[in-house]
Amino acid sequence: MERLLELQTIDSTIDRLSQRRAQLEAGEELRVARAAMEDAESRLGEVRLGVDALAREQGRLEHEVDSMTQKAAAEEKRLYDGSVANVKELEALQHEIANLKERRSRTEDVMLEQMERREDLDARAAEADAEVASARAKVEAIGGDAVHELAQIDADLVAKRQERETLVPEFDEELLELYEDLRAQKKGIAVAALVDGICQACHEQLSAMELDKLKHTDGVRRCEYCRRIVIFA
Repeated sequence: MERLLELQTIDSTIDRLSQRRAQLEAGEELRVARAAMEDAESRLGEVRLGVDALAREQGRLEHEVDSMTQKAAAEEKRLYDGSVANVKELEALQHEIANLKERRSRTEDVMLEQMERREDLDARAAEADAEVASARAKVEAIGGDAVHELAQIDADLVAKRQERETLVPEFDEELLELYEDLRAQKKGIAVAALVDGICQACHEQLSAMELDKLKHTDGVRRCEYCRRIVIFA
Protein backbone atom coordinates (compact mmCIF):
# COMPACT_ATOMS: atom_id res chain seq x y z
CA MET A 1 0.00 0.00 0.00
CA GLU A 2 2.93 2.32 0.70
CA ARG A 3 3.89 2.09 -2.97
CA LEU A 4 0.59 3.79 -3.79
CA LEU A 5 1.94 6.98 -2.24
CA GLU A 6 4.93 6.69 -4.57
CA LEU A 7 2.55 6.41 -7.51
CA GLN A 8 0.74 9.52 -6.31
CA THR A 9 4.04 11.42 -6.17
CA ILE A 10 4.88 10.36 -9.74
CA ASP A 11 1.42 11.33 -11.01
CA SER A 12 1.55 14.70 -9.23
CA THR A 13 4.90 15.38 -10.87
CA ILE A 14 3.51 14.40 -14.28
CA ASP A 15 0.52 16.71 -13.73
CA ARG A 16 2.76 19.60 -12.73
CA LEU A 17 5.11 19.11 -15.69
CA SER A 18 2.19 18.79 -18.11
CA GLN A 19 0.60 21.96 -16.81
CA ARG A 20 3.89 23.83 -17.08
CA ARG A 21 4.40 22.58 -20.64
CA ALA A 22 0.89 23.73 -21.57
CA GLN A 23 1.65 27.18 -20.13
CA LEU A 24 4.86 27.45 -22.13
CA GLU A 25 3.28 26.18 -25.33
CA ALA A 26 0.43 28.65 -24.92
CA GLY A 27 2.96 31.38 -24.21
CA GLU A 28 1.04 32.30 -21.06
CA GLU A 29 4.09 33.32 -19.05
CA LEU A 30 5.45 35.28 -21.99
CA ARG A 31 2.05 36.92 -22.50
CA VAL A 32 1.94 37.97 -18.84
CA ALA A 33 5.50 39.31 -19.04
CA ARG A 34 4.70 41.26 -22.20
CA ALA A 35 1.56 42.71 -20.60
CA ALA A 36 3.65 43.80 -17.60
CA MET A 37 6.18 45.40 -19.94
CA GLU A 38 3.49 47.25 -21.86
CA ASP A 39 1.97 48.47 -18.60
CA ALA A 40 5.38 49.73 -17.44
CA GLU A 41 5.95 51.43 -20.80
CA SER A 42 2.54 53.09 -20.56
CA ARG A 43 3.31 54.44 -17.08
CA LEU A 44 6.67 55.71 -18.30
CA GLY A 45 4.99 57.42 -21.25
CA GLU A 46 2.51 59.16 -18.96
CA VAL A 47 5.27 60.39 -16.66
CA ARG A 48 7.31 61.66 -19.61
CA LEU A 49 4.28 63.52 -20.94
CA GLY A 50 3.95 65.15 -17.52
CA VAL A 51 7.65 66.09 -17.55
CA ASP A 52 7.32 67.61 -21.04
CA ALA A 53 4.20 69.58 -20.08
CA LEU A 54 5.90 70.87 -16.95
CA ALA A 55 9.01 71.83 -18.92
CA ARG A 56 6.88 73.86 -21.35
CA GLU A 57 5.11 75.57 -18.45
CA GLN A 58 8.44 76.36 -16.79
CA GLY A 59 9.68 77.86 -20.03
CA ARG A 60 6.58 80.03 -20.29
CA LEU A 61 6.95 81.23 -16.69
CA GLU A 62 10.64 81.98 -17.17
CA HIS A 63 9.77 84.04 -20.25
CA GLU A 64 7.15 85.95 -18.22
CA VAL A 65 9.63 86.65 -15.41
CA ASP A 66 12.25 87.83 -17.89
CA SER A 67 9.72 90.03 -19.65
CA MET A 68 8.49 91.59 -16.39
CA THR A 69 12.07 92.12 -15.20
CA GLN A 70 12.98 93.94 -18.41
CA LYS A 71 9.80 96.03 -18.34
CA ALA A 72 10.31 96.97 -14.67
CA ALA A 73 13.92 97.95 -15.41
CA ALA A 74 12.79 100.12 -18.34
CA GLU A 75 10.12 101.81 -16.24
CA GLU A 76 12.58 102.42 -13.41
CA LYS A 77 14.96 104.02 -15.90
CA ARG A 78 12.17 106.33 -17.03
CA LEU A 79 11.35 107.04 -13.38
CA TYR A 80 14.87 108.27 -12.56
CA ASP A 81 16.26 109.61 -15.85
CA GLY A 82 14.25 112.85 -15.69
CA SER A 83 12.30 112.11 -18.86
CA VAL A 84 9.04 112.19 -16.88
CA ALA A 85 8.27 115.36 -14.95
CA ASN A 86 4.54 115.12 -14.40
CA VAL A 87 3.82 114.10 -10.79
CA LYS A 88 0.77 111.99 -11.65
CA GLU A 89 2.70 110.23 -14.39
CA LEU A 90 5.54 109.57 -11.96
CA GLU A 91 3.08 108.11 -9.43
CA ALA A 92 1.60 105.94 -12.17
CA LEU A 93 5.10 104.71 -13.07
CA GLN A 94 5.84 103.87 -9.43
CA HIS A 95 2.56 101.96 -9.20
CA GLU A 96 3.29 100.09 -12.44
CA ILE A 97 6.80 99.16 -11.25
CA ALA A 98 5.46 97.91 -7.90
CA ASN A 99 2.77 95.92 -9.70
CA LEU A 100 5.33 94.34 -12.06
CA LYS A 101 7.56 93.34 -9.17
CA GLU A 102 4.64 91.85 -7.26
CA ARG A 103 3.52 89.83 -10.30
CA ARG A 104 7.10 88.71 -10.88
CA SER A 105 7.37 87.57 -7.24
CA ARG A 106 4.15 85.54 -7.52
CA THR A 107 5.33 84.01 -10.77
CA GLU A 108 8.68 83.09 -9.22
CA ASP A 109 6.82 81.38 -6.36
CA VAL A 110 4.89 79.37 -8.92
CA MET A 111 8.18 78.50 -10.64
CA LEU A 112 9.58 77.18 -7.35
CA GLU A 113 6.52 74.96 -6.94
CA GLN A 114 6.97 73.76 -10.52
CA MET A 115 10.61 72.96 -9.85
CA GLU A 116 9.61 70.80 -6.87
CA ARG A 117 7.05 69.02 -9.03
CA ARG A 118 9.71 68.55 -11.71
CA GLU A 119 12.05 66.89 -9.22
CA ASP A 120 9.27 64.51 -8.19
CA LEU A 121 8.41 63.73 -11.82
CA ASP A 122 12.06 63.20 -12.73
CA ALA A 123 12.37 60.69 -9.87
CA ARG A 124 9.22 58.92 -10.99
CA ALA A 125 10.48 58.88 -14.57
CA ALA A 126 13.76 57.29 -13.48
CA GLU A 127 11.85 54.65 -11.49
CA ALA A 128 9.49 53.95 -14.38
CA ASP A 129 12.43 53.73 -16.79
CA ALA A 130 14.08 51.13 -14.54
CA GLU A 131 10.81 49.15 -14.40
CA VAL A 132 10.59 49.16 -18.20
CA ALA A 133 14.19 47.96 -18.52
CA SER A 134 13.53 45.16 -16.01
CA ALA A 135 10.29 44.15 -17.74
CA ARG A 136 11.96 44.09 -21.16
CA ALA A 137 14.80 41.96 -19.82
CA LYS A 138 12.27 39.51 -18.38
CA VAL A 139 10.45 39.24 -21.71
CA GLU A 140 13.73 38.51 -23.49
CA ALA A 141 14.76 35.97 -20.85
CA ILE A 142 11.44 34.11 -20.93
CA GLY A 143 11.41 34.04 -24.70
CA GLY A 144 14.87 32.51 -24.81
CA ASP A 145 14.54 30.18 -21.81
CA ALA A 146 11.17 28.74 -22.84
CA VAL A 147 12.66 26.55 -25.59
CA HIS A 148 15.24 25.05 -23.24
CA GLU A 149 12.68 24.53 -20.48
CA LEU A 150 10.28 22.75 -22.85
CA ALA A 151 13.02 20.34 -23.88
CA GLN A 152 13.83 19.57 -20.23
CA ILE A 153 10.13 19.09 -19.39
CA ASP A 154 9.70 16.62 -22.25
CA ALA A 155 12.68 14.59 -21.03
CA ASP A 156 11.37 14.61 -17.43
CA LEU A 157 7.90 13.53 -18.58
CA VAL A 158 9.33 10.57 -20.49
CA ALA A 159 11.27 9.48 -17.40
CA LYS A 160 8.30 9.84 -15.02
CA ARG A 161 5.93 7.99 -17.36
CA GLN A 162 8.41 5.12 -17.58
CA GLU A 163 8.54 5.03 -13.78
CA ARG A 164 4.75 4.90 -13.71
CA GLU A 165 4.55 2.06 -16.22
CA THR A 166 6.99 0.06 -14.11
CA LEU A 167 5.08 0.70 -10.89
CA VAL A 168 1.44 0.26 -11.98
CA PRO A 169 1.54 -3.57 -12.42
CA GLU A 170 2.17 -3.90 -8.67
CA PHE A 171 -1.45 -2.88 -7.87
CA ASP A 172 -4.64 -4.83 -8.42
CA GLU A 173 -7.24 -3.42 -10.81
CA GLU A 174 -9.81 -2.62 -8.13
CA LEU A 175 -7.35 -0.50 -6.14
CA LEU A 176 -6.17 1.28 -9.29
CA GLU A 177 -9.77 2.01 -10.27
CA LEU A 178 -10.44 3.56 -6.85
CA TYR A 179 -7.20 5.53 -7.11
CA GLU A 180 -8.05 6.94 -10.56
CA ASP A 181 -11.63 7.76 -9.48
CA LEU A 182 -10.34 9.68 -6.47
CA ARG A 183 -7.78 11.53 -8.59
CA ALA A 184 -10.58 12.67 -10.87
CA GLN A 185 -12.69 13.81 -7.90
CA LYS A 186 -9.95 15.32 -5.73
CA LYS A 187 -8.02 17.56 -8.15
CA GLY A 188 -5.39 14.93 -8.87
CA ILE A 189 -4.65 13.98 -5.25
CA ALA A 190 -6.01 10.54 -4.37
CA VAL A 191 -3.45 9.45 -1.77
CA ALA A 192 -1.93 11.35 1.14
CA ALA A 193 0.43 10.60 3.98
CA LEU A 194 -0.94 10.50 7.51
CA VAL A 195 1.56 12.31 9.74
CA ASP A 196 0.95 12.60 13.48
CA GLY A 197 -2.71 11.89 12.85
CA ILE A 198 -3.06 14.69 10.29
CA CYS A 199 -4.09 14.00 6.71
CA GLN A 200 -1.55 15.79 4.52
CA ALA A 201 -4.14 16.37 1.79
CA CYS A 202 -6.95 18.08 3.71
CA HIS A 203 -4.80 18.90 6.79
CA GLU A 204 -7.49 17.72 9.19
CA GLN A 205 -6.61 16.05 12.51
CA LEU A 206 -8.26 12.63 12.66
CA SER A 207 -9.88 11.60 15.90
CA ALA A 208 -8.10 9.16 18.20
CA MET A 209 -10.91 6.63 17.68
CA GLU A 210 -10.60 6.91 13.89
CA LEU A 211 -6.81 6.57 14.00
CA ASP A 212 -7.10 3.43 16.11
CA LYS A 213 -9.64 2.05 13.67
CA LEU A 214 -7.37 2.76 10.70
CA LYS A 215 -4.39 1.11 12.41
CA HIS A 216 -6.39 -2.09 12.67
CA THR A 217 -7.69 -1.91 9.10
CA ASP A 218 -6.02 -4.38 6.74
CA GLY A 219 -7.52 -3.00 3.54
CA VAL A 220 -7.66 0.47 2.08
CA ARG A 221 -7.54 3.21 4.69
CA ARG A 222 -9.54 6.39 4.01
CA CYS A 223 -9.48 9.85 5.60
CA GLU A 224 -12.71 10.44 7.55
CA TYR A 225 -12.86 14.03 6.23
CA CYS A 226 -11.74 14.12 2.58
CA ARG A 227 -12.14 10.36 1.92
CA ARG A 228 -8.76 10.13 0.21
CA ILE A 229 -6.63 7.05 0.69
CA VAL A 230 -4.21 7.62 3.57
CA ILE A 231 -0.89 5.97 4.28
CA PHE A 232 0.70 6.05 7.75
CA ALA A 233 4.04 7.83 7.46
